Amino acid sequence: MKPVCIPCKRFFKVIKSGYTFIEGMPTEHPALPGKAEPEKWIPYKLWSGDLWECQGCGTQIISGVGLCPISVQHSKDFKGFVEKYGAKFQVNDC
Repeated sequence: MKPVCIPCKRFFKVIKSGYTFIEGMPTEHPALPGKAEPEKWIPYKLWSGDLWECQGCGTQIISGVGLCPISVQHSKDFKGFVEKYGAKFQVNDC
């Protein structure tokens, strides 16, 4: 299933399959989601999905994320996997 950019009326194109990213966990409550209070979020889970981009406006999305993360914060291999896969993008939302 290909996502569609409504403002541009174009299909998104796959930029990278197997794009790894981090899901954040709040360090205190309340912690505003997204970019509002990034200092209140720490890495929690490592995920993989497909990175798509609209060739019209440049908007990027991630879809096709699996049901289970690659690794979670309390696993001894978590930091190693984050480094191995080069995950830099973090989603700050629960």
